[in-house]
Amino acid sequence: MKKLLLAGLAALLTVLPASAWRVPHYPFVRADLNVLQMPAGASPTYDIFLRKLDTLVRTGGTDVRILHVGGSHVQGGTWSDRLRRNFLSLRYGADGGRGLVFPFSAAGTNTPVGYSSSYAGNWESATCLRPRGVTLGLTGMAVTARDTSARVVVDLLPREMHLMQPRYTFNHVDVLGEGTLEPVLLLNKKDTLRGVKGHFALPYYTDWVQLAFEGKGEFTLRGLYLDKPNTGFSLMEAGVNGASTISWLRCDLWEKELHRVMPDLVIFSIGINDIQGADFDVQRFKERYRELILAVRRVNPYCAILFSGINDSWRRQRVNEHTEAAEEAFRELAKECAGVFWDWYNIMGGYGSMARWEAAGLAQPDKVHFTPAGYRLVGDLLFDAMMEPYGK
Repeated sequence: MKKLLLAGLAALLTVLPASAWRVPHYPFVRADLNVLQMPAGASPTYDIFLRKLDTLVRTGGTDVRILHVGGSHVQGGTWSDRLRRNFLSLRYGADGGRGLVFPFSAAGTNTPVGYSSSYAGNWESATCLRPRGVTLGLTGMAVTARDTSARVVVDLLPREMHLMQPRYTFNHVDVLGEGTLEPVLLLNKKDTLRGVKGHFALPYYTDWVQLAFEGKGEFTLRGLYLDKPNTGFSLMEAGVNGASTISWLRCDLWEKELHRVMPDLVIFSIGINDIQGADFDVQRFKERYRELILAVRRVNPYCAILFSGINDSWRRQRVNEHTEAAEEAFRELAKECAGVFWDWYNIMGGYGSMARWEAAGLAQPDKVHFTPAGYRLVGDLLFDAMMEPYGK
């Protein structure tokens, strides 16, 4: 009898998302609506993603990669980090590499909570909001060094530690960028590691990297890709504060560098900044999204597309009136590309619900952004919705 009970529990755990055990109840959250919508009737690419995820959960013998793209909701990192930890809870030791990171501190802005960065020397920054003549790529950001005093450090030890925190390590580094300065890795006070065309193979596994330069001239850095040979799960965020659809379309190397990630699923969380102006044009919004979708499908025709929708928010001291039009646009886009749509707006409570989230300590006073607890709740809700068809 004991063996039967254990077998039954194991079977239940394979289909029930880990977060379903701990998502707190709030009366204003529409848990009954927390499902992925498939406006085309089905999403073959999402089925492919789930089958690949199932192979990873059961055997560990494949890679599953997700890219989460957005604005400040994503740059903050708490939402993406929650999703990452939930997916990794499906199989012990399933970390397939941290993947894409950026030294945000050198750009004078906030680093996602999942890691930290520091810098030395002088750096000039550019973002997809203000490219300043700099060619941008997958991260939507770049920093330029003009002498060998410039250094950056990325440490994968998160600023917000959790119980059973995964330890992300890597032994391969790809430097995304170009220039006449030669990038090198400083392993310790004495040893310098040189790479081949921006690729570095470390002699050991580590959870931090220090990038420096030799020679003369300048170097524009668009990010680092931290990898290891193990198969497993990777979720990478590409978020830039204030970024809208037009911002990401300014990144000329976005599609080229997407080949390095080769995602199985892209979660698009772009839109909250598109609706902040009084002149929001829903047709233009859809056209810009179509360009991003085409770029993804050119890189991987079988990549699943998930639109997270937009949260209820305020603009100029009143509820933003453009949110419902944007949500309908997401449904239409999901139908066109046979993708999936998560109706964040109605799940969180619909029109005016941001005020209730703020009263519950889940949203910031600006009624646009969330608190860490709020982003963790959003991450758990989205994860449960993503896993519901997997359970079936």
